[in-house]
Amino acid sequence: MSVSIFDSFLTTPEMIAVFDDVAVAQAMFSFEAALARAQAAEGIIPETAAVTIASVCNAQLYDIPAIIHASRRAGSLAIPLVKELTKTVALFNPESATFVHWGSTSQDVIDTGMVLITREALALLDDGLQSLTESLLKLAEQHLSTPILARTLMQPAQVTSFGFKLVGWAAPLIRAREQLRRTALRALQLQLGGAVGTLAVMGTKGPAVVRRVADDLKLAVADAAWHTQRDEWIRLGLEVAVLVGSLGKIAIDLSLLAQGEIAELAEPSGNGRGGSSAMPHKRNPVSSMIALAAATRTPQHAAALLASMGQQHERGLGNWQAELAEWPGLFLSAHGALNALSEAMAGLQVDTVRMRRNIDSLQGLVFAEAVSIYLASVIGRPQAHTLMEQLTQLAVANGSDLAAVVIDAVKKDPRLSDKIDLDGLQTLFNPVAATAPAAALAGEQLQTLRLR
Repeated sequence: MSVSIFDSFLTTPEMIAVFDDVAVAQAMFSFEAALARAQAAEGIIPETAAVTIASVCNAQLYDIPAIIHASRRAGSLAIPLVKELTKTVALFNPESATFVHWGSTSQDVIDTGMVLITREALALLDDGLQSLTESLLKLAEQHLSTPILARTLMQPAQVTSFGFKLVGWAAPLIRAREQLRRTALRALQLQLGGAVGTLAVMGTKGPAVVRRVADDLKLAVADAAWHTQRDEWIRLGLEVAVLVGSLGKIAIDLSLLAQGEIAELAEPSGNGRGGSSAMPHKRNPVSSMIALAAATRTPQHAAALLASMGQQHERGLGNWQAELAEWPGLFLSAHGALNALSEAMAGLQVDTVRMRRNIDSLQGLVFAEAVSIYLASVIGRPQAHTLMEQLTQLAVANGSDLAAVVIDAVKKDPRLSDKIDLDGLQTLFNPVAATAPAAALAGEQLQTLRLR
């Protein structure tokens, strides 16, 4: 697979190699070799033919760019590939050449080839998820009791635990890993049905050949040929898309927290990472950028996969081909985002002092809800809420700390002065104490996620 310079910038060499043109061709040759061996074992073709065919199913023996060029005219990559394979077999044994691709069809070899390379792509994603989730859970454990502002609708809301936030980032990734493995068990199926999916050429021995080929390639046996029944396959692609969405969520949070005005987190720097061609002071969050680019592009890939499902009769015209073209992009984006965020988390710089400073700069306003609930135990919730609205407005207008304003108001209010514990009230304005509920929840979830 040839990718543009801008595509390669957003993915990894490892995933590019998985979908490389030669790798795709080799996966198709592996299908042809397995098919020949299975058919020989069932007595459909001679053993000598199977040996000869398998011996030349090596992509390095062929001019792959020429095969790709010929496929544009043929309408299928399989047609010129099988033609070249047949010619090569004939060089060694003309009789064996007549048994190449026996009883199979172009979609069998292409779909199975895509399944084989997708299995490798999923292994890369699985490894990447392991690395990233381990980093996130380790950070979460370190910061269970670290106070940080929670923000809703892009505005300061309450104090939470940074560990709680990190666990929230990790959990969807662990679910994605489980879901990808589960979905792959069904989706990584052999495609072998012959011209219209009925295995007609192989007669009664067709099902046995299918089982042998599947065993050879270590793939699941499908209930039937899935030439135009793409639900299991598309579902796998959509799970990859959901994973990228979860990575995008992490990236957008990280990039916002790394803004100079907030500066609570920073991606690793040095050796030219995140620099600017014009501004020496810049420290750009390049890992977040790559993951956000992936999240921006992925919905289009997912939509194209869904749009391609309405395939005509027993072989799709245009929609199957569109699906094939869209498929690699999902994995290229996913692995690029995973790798980038793994690098970021491995060297993430957490500024706990800045986190506390940002909390303190809000004059205690983020503790207003907790104080309102506390006062409600004496004067009821509606009256407590109204009172706290008035006191927060007063604090903002005077530039005062809300704690001082509330304590002063409580002392002057006969309804509250004898019934409110001022020490307990003051505790509500302690960021570390406010973090406790989130820390407890995060600690419990952390243990569960580690077990999973």
